[in-house]
Order: sequence, then structure tokens, then C-alpha cells
Amino acid sequence: MNYRTLGKTGFNISEVSLGTWQLGGKWGAPFDIEDADATLAEAYEQGVNFFDTADGYQGGDSEKAVGAFLKTHPDVHFTTKIGRKEEPLSVDHFAPGNLTRYVEDSLTNMGVESLDMVLLHCPPMSIYYTPETFFEMDKLKQAGKIQNYGVSVERVEEGIKALDYDISAVEIIFNMFRLRPAKLFFDLAKQHNVGVLARVPLASGLLTGKYTADTKFGKEDHRTTNRNGELFDKGETFSGVDYLTGVKAADTLKQRLGTNNLAATALRYILMYDAVSAVIPGASSPQQIERNTAASALPPLTAEQMQIVSDVYDQYIKNPVDYLW
Repeated sequence: MNYRTLGKTGFNISEVSLGTWQLGGKWGAPFDIEDADATLAEAYEQGVNFFDTADGYQGGDSEKAVGAFLKTHPDVHFTTKIGRKEEPLSVDHFAPGNLTRYVEDSLTNMGVESLDMVLLHCPPMSIYYTPETFFEMDKLKQAGKIQNYGVSVERVEEGIKALDYDISAVEIIFNMFRLRPAKLFFDLAKQHNVGVLARVPLASGLLTGKYTADTKFGKEDHRTTNRNGELFDKGETFSGVDYLTGVKAADTLKQRLGTNNLAATALRYILMYDAVSAVIPGASSPQQIERNTAASALPPLTAEQMQIVSDVYDQYIKNPVDYLW
């Protein structure tokens, strides 16, 4: 495992880390604490020392599982996200009083005195023009409740606007099917010494290259229920790519890149960008961990391979994805 510095935090984190949206159970499945504990342990065994969670994941069980793991692994760093655990989503969730309440709840869930990093969880665009929200995070930092804060964003423009504030990291969707962040945002983040966490790196599994036109997902799985943005931003599911188009693009990538292990290659592609502090693929079982962490040991992609990714993106994905997020 290789390690990178997470922006101005100074944290030295594994370049392949772990997202815990589906920790302890596949999307839509009940939480299983034994699976969660085993997944965290396997990740640590493979060199992962950074976990990404959120107060709304598995009704808070994800935070609790990560917090329990920290008690015996104090060298692990983490971020948690706040602002979306209560429905329906409202700008009021990011009001100062609610932010303080959410932070206190996360401190309790995780059993810690201070949170390494707190990210505002995909707030509406108007919040980036509400400085009081960010000033409240400054106060929580000064009080020692949090050590660092940042934002998880849907769109590039949100990440750019967030750089106006004293943030330490931006979590943004970046993968072979979502290339736009690399055009401008990455350079700006580096200039501000802000870490970049690449989320949804496998486009909800499309970039494993294992799905076909006939693949079926569970009835509660967001890959079934959110294809048109019924539950939350459409870009969270398959990176906003039409499913059948994504299957075709992934098959083309496998063929042109000459690989049967598209998942590891897709993660290694993201790590070609030095602005990226870590890529945070999810895992619902220990068996998926090694598939992900293997990417850190792969050789760099060649210039020809990088061009293939760009060509496939332009052919299948750019319109409309590049213009929407």
C-alpha cells in the first residue's frame, strides 16, 4: 500500500481507503455487525488506514462500527459526513444549530472526543453562499469537537466554491466515467492544499466490468430505485450514466485496455492524478477488499492507456454526463 498526505490535515492516509456506505451489508440489505467488523479488519490488514463514513449510513451503525474499530486501532484516520440523515433533505439541516447537534451525535456514535474530519454531506448549492454554515464549522474546530472539515459534493462548481472557506478536503465523484473534475478543480484544490477524496470510483459497480444487460439488482438497491434520481441525485447511481450505455462502455474499456480486472485498473487510473489524496471504494464483505487494495501495487497506466480512457469517455459518456456534474 502506498500513502499520500490528505491536504492540510497532515494525515498520511492509504491511497486506496474504504468507503462504508454499504459496510456490513449490500445496498438495501440489513446491517450485519460481524461482516462489518471483518471488512474493517481485512482492510486494515491490507494497509488501509482511512475510513469514510456518514451519520446516515445504516442508520448510524456504520459510524458505530468504525468507532469501535478505532478503539483498538488508534492509528486509523476517518471522516464522517453530516447533514443528510433526516428526511426530507432541507437547507435547514445545514443551519448552525443542526450542525452542532449532528457533530455531537457523531461523537457519541463513534465514542471519540474529537472527529478527525467532518464533511458536509452534499449540501444544496445555496449553502455554499451561506457563510454562517462554514463559520459554524470553524467554531466547532476551535472548540476541539472536530479537527478538520470539508464538503462532499455532487458538482464540480460546488467543490470550487467550497475553496472560498477554510476546508481541508473535498469528496467528489471521479472515475473513468466522470472525468470533468480533472479539468480545473484538481489544480485549484492543489493550490489551496485541499485534499481530494475520489468517491463512487467504480460507478456503482459498472467499472468492475462484470455487469451485463441482464444483471438484476435487489429491489431496495439504489441501482434499482434511483436510476432516474427518484431518491437522491441521479449522479450517485452509475455516476449518472445510462445503465446499458455504461455496460457497453465498460466492455469497450476491458477490450481496449486488454484487462479482465477492470476494477483494479479503474482504481489505478484515479491514482494517476496526484491531486487525489485517496480513492474510497466501498466494500460489503472482506472478499472485496483485496480486489480494491491491489490497485495500489499496479504499475502506472501508459500514455496510450490514459488516452483510451479519454476516447471511450468521449464516445459513450461525455454527453450528457460532462455537462451535468
